[in-house]
Amino acid sequence: MIATIAAAVGLFAATNIDDIVVLTVLFLATTRGALPGWKVIAGQYLGFIALVAISVVAAAGLTIVPDEWVGFLGLIPLGIGLYGLIRTLRRRGKDDDDNDDESAIRAGGLLGVAGITIANGADNISLYTPVFRTSPIADTVVTIVVFLILVAVWCLIARLVGTRRAVTEALEKVEHWLVPAVFIGLGLYILIESGVIVRFIDLFA
Repeated sequence: MIATIAAAVGLFAATNIDDIVVLTVLFLATTRGALPGWKVIAGQYLGFIALVAISVVAAAGLTIVPDEWVGFLGLIPLGIGLYGLIRTLRRRGKDDDDNDDESAIRAGGLLGVAGITIANGADNISLYTPVFRTSPIADTVVTIVVFLILVAVWCLIARLVGTRRAVTEALEKVEHWLVPAVFIGLGLYILIESGVIVRFIDLFA
């Protein structure tokens, strides 16, 4: 049991360390009223549960999304980031009240956060699947429970960082650019790293 828990903690940390950055940005947006904190947490859980469910199904020998096309999920954070960037550019030169500001994730809401979580963790499926496939059912259940507990820990850490006054004050001047930039960068990274852009071009070559 202890070995299973330790392995689960290590696997989660290794595959979700980048989520801390994304979650911190999301909680930073909550300080401006762009999105309620509970939606960030609920969206994170919804997205992560979807990743685990897909991995379990894949471990059972079924394929929901072909591996070679899963990278297209990167379009989700890319689209949200571009939307936020366009809004920021439109606001430039206008006398808008900061309290009236909307972040890049407002349009997506809870489902947008879930989509970002799924897109950012799409590569986790390739690691979780063999673990679930080779583990006894009891160990798989323990692993999933540990994962769900650690999601709460990740959210707590990100919230403590993203809502700290020193952090919000330091990022206040660049926040309108930071949120879109993080999501655009994340989306492009997923699309490029997964190789789907090359495969898409090859279809029409």
